[in-house]
Amino acid sequence: MKFPFTPQQFMDVIKDYNLAIWPLQIVFYILALLSIFLLLTKLSWSGRTISGILAFFWLWMGLAYHIRFFADINPAAKVFAAAFILQGLLFLYFGLVKSKLNFHFRPDAMGITGFIFILFALVIYPLLGYTQGHIYPSSPTFGLPCPTTIFTFGVLLCTTKRVSVITYIIPLLWAAIGTTAAFKLGIKEDLGLLVSAVVFILLNITGAKRLPDE
Repeated sequence: MKFPFTPQQFMDVIKDYNLAIWPLQIVFYILALLSIFLLLTKLSWSGRTISGILAFFWLWMGLAYHIRFFADINPAAKVFAAAFILQGLLFLYFGLVKSKLNFHFRPDAMGITGFIFILFALVIYPLLGYTQGHIYPSSPTFGLPCPTTIFTFGVLLCTTKRVSVITYIIPLLWAAIGTTAAFKLGIKEDLGLLVSAVVFILLNITGAKRLPDE
């Protein structure tokens, strides 16, 4: 697949985005840490809050990144934006309206894997990027599609019950699309997208056992 932009043009968009939104990257990490705290506790409002945070991230990526920045070099960004906005609305619907998304970390296969994905998205991803020469502001930060999709997979593995396929089909599709960046654009840290998507599918298909909720 040939991209309608060069690797340098893509990295320039990332740089412009990071400089334009600073210091919101710090806010995104605070929201991620709040999600982790809520996963480790049992509060009546945890499910709705985590769902709201996921919804915010996906709406943000659709509206603020894809439409405002990525669309400048890629016409397909408007299609991506629509998909990301839809994903955000799905989190709002299933998590806040229907209250069908409940989260709580348990030390079973899915929970531990989920936390590994979360750790990768927040810590290992930027460190790997640094070793590849992707230094801020010219680096994909948390809140951008690829690391945030990995984070999303991690959080969804910490649900108390398996979620409907409709809630994660768009992240899976983006994982397939975004992985191409690892090969075409030289963003090797994006290989984490492929790994997280495959493992996420396998855990759901094979029916990995969950420990009973306490």
